[in-house]
Amino acid sequence: MQQPYFDAKTLLCVKDLPLAIKALAQGFLHGAHASQQRGVGIEFSQFRAYEPGDELSKIDWKLFARSDKYFVREAERESNINVWLVLDCSESMLQQSRSSSGEALEQSSPIGQWNKLTYARYLAATIAYLAQKQGDSVGFLALSGEKQQQVAALPGERHWQKILLALTQLKASGTFPDIKAILTQLSAVRKNGLVVVISDFHQLNNELLTLTSKLSNRYTDVVAFHLDSDDEINFPYQGLVKFQDLETGEQCNVSAKQVRAGYLENKQLADDALKAELALQNIQYVKANIDQALDQTLVDFLSVRARGSRR
Repeated sequence: MQQPYFDAKTLLCVKDLPLAIKALAQGFLHGAHASQQRGVGIEFSQFRAYEPGDELSKIDWKLFARSDKYFVREAERESNINVWLVLDCSESMLQQSRSSSGEALEQSSPIGQWNKLTYARYLAATIAYLAQKQGDSVGFLALSGEKQQQVAALPGERHWQKILLALTQLKASGTFPDIKAILTQLSAVRKNGLVVVISDFHQLNNELLTLTSKLSNRYTDVVAFHLDSDDEINFPYQGLVKFQDLETGEQCNVSAKQVRAGYLENKQLADDALKAELALQNIQYVKANIDQALDQTLVDFLSVRARGSRR
């Protein structure tokens, strides 16, 4: 594979967010990763008026010659689906890696360029773009302790722009909500289609695993993106370190040398337990490091789906 050119530093340099997402997605719609798409239109269905952003190749030029108006040919697919993006917007999603070793990071390094929520925005927006390009309807649900935000599942690039705007306006707040408080929103999500859950899976009382268990059924395919970071994976800290819980504000001082081995062991056990529990729920697990190039996460995700595997 080519060098990862869709890292945080590169994407954040693109001032036009829609342009950044389209640039990222084009690698999967054309070229090396095109074969990883899940199906395309197979039969002509109807005409509709041209909208800005539609591909020129889809314009029916013969109809234009007769009517002097632009119309786009739409294809009917074997099974259009609803793709729902469910984002964890609790305050733990503000976590990001920092240079804790005292050594300066390389200027080109993506480490520390964004937090988990920013990464989740780009990931969700790109999946939404790929889905609407296939003709699927895309919906969006953001969950936090203070506010739930929902955008209905609809097709088309204009609707994708609405989802993009909603993603841009997201703010992390509080803790992940109790499932009883969001059952109304979940009823719209639990329909035939694909649900993509994006979270760090930091939970006090298994709130997120309860959520995924409510979503998973024989009519709904659920994918869980587990967001992690270099600091969490490698524990690069030295000396006396103060840690603070982003959701509760609780702080503790530890000796990095004394706790490193125990932390790494416990983290591996926790990650394995999470993956095992999601497998029992028949949910595909995807590990995503926010300090690595986003295109590699998408390659891993689409490659697994292309093989028909959910693990």
